[in-house]
Amino acid sequence: GCKLNQFETDSIATQLAESGYQVVEFDEPADVRVINSCTVTNRADRKSRNLWNRATRAGGVTVLTGCFVDSHRDELESDGQTYIVPNEEKQSIPALVDAHFRGEIIHPQGSVFDFPVPNRTFHTRTTIKVQDGCDNHCTFCIIPQVRGRAQSRQTDAIVASVQEAIDDGAKEIVLTGVNMSRYRDGDNGFAELVEKILEARDARYRIRISSLEPDQLDARFIELFRHERMSPHLHLCLQSGSARTLLAMRRQYTALEYRLLVEKLRSIDPLFNVTTDIIVGFPGESDEMFAESLAAVREHQFGHVHTFPYSVRKGTRAARMPNHVASSVKTDRARQIRELSEESKRAYRSRHIGREATLLVEQVDAAGVVARGLTEHYVPVRVDLRDAPLESEQLRNRFVRVSLDRLESGDDPAIIGTLLALE
Repeated sequence: GCKLNQFETDSIATQLAESGYQVVEFDEPADVRVINSCTVTNRADRKSRNLWNRATRAGGVTVLTGCFVDSHRDELESDGQTYIVPNEEKQSIPALVDAHFRGEIIHPQGSVFDFPVPNRTFHTRTTIKVQDGCDNHCTFCIIPQVRGRAQSRQTDAIVASVQEAIDDGAKEIVLTGVNMSRYRDGDNGFAELVEKILEARDARYRIRISSLEPDQLDARFIELFRHERMSPHLHLCLQSGSARTLLAMRRQYTALEYRLLVEKLRSIDPLFNVTTDIIVGFPGESDEMFAESLAAVREHQFGHVHTFPYSVRKGTRAARMPNHVASSVKTDRARQIRELSEESKRAYRSRHIGREATLLVEQVDAAGVVARGLTEHYVPVRVDLRDAPLESEQLRNRFVRVSLDRLESGDDPAIIGTLLALE
């Protein structure tokens, strides 16, 4: 699922691990399996159902939670082996599991922000939840129905969580939410929140912001990317390059406003990495309108495009619209976008060759020979460690300076780099 779902999963796993549970791979023998589901597309629904079926066949207790639960409440029934937990009670899962093994029943309480800072059980990066829910009601989107109205976490609580993560050794903090550009806590909008986070005590860390809606991002926010701790990367959800499609989707920006935003970001850093989502085959999308999305991918030189064939979501306005596009057409248009996206990704990463970058080492292979991580621009790099100045296991979660030498082949090419120095 989304970065927000990943944060919640990490936080639940952290609480269980700190209570004495051992976190294992999903298919290993286990007493309890927790599935934090997604429902953004029909494909996500199928994957959620498949995981649920695998879990129940494996035996033990299953906890099914997440957006799939909230979008299918009327049809989901516990099988005597599964706890069905809606999004607003997700934070109570560790207590629910403990109570189950004590033979007790609890009544969940708390808010959608009652998640502790996750440790690095699954990821080197530490994600912090700042916001939940959405009031935009785009015509294709079911998220307001499964996540509820927009809610913003208190600024002081967020800053405290960031400080806790830094004190725990986190080198990269990722801010996540459903619609963070609409963050509001008293006088603090999203720009003010990020400013306060950047004031955390002196330490070597960087801030990355996960998926954002392009509206409500003012000049104050854009200027924050001049700060050395801000990662020059944003996932800005375009959805379509067609002005007519954006209007039918009820998006809160125009294609021109999106273009100007990208231009402002790249005036700060010409290599600023903009990644995006694009939906193809939205009801009424003609060949001409689809061509405008292709043109937008070429124009904006995206570092990556996450492509979705339009998926009917029951209860949304788009589901009731006329002129739905045939599945075969959607499949072909998605293929075209993906092929163009791969070209754009390779072209973008090629522009980094011959430069130096700061790499946060996330993984070291079992042999201690190869390190992998992401640069400040969110570009994957692979580095040979045979001449490294430290033992390989000491490099994980460390910043290192690398030269970016050449690009791998393949659809998702990493850059091959050389280790220059520790930072």
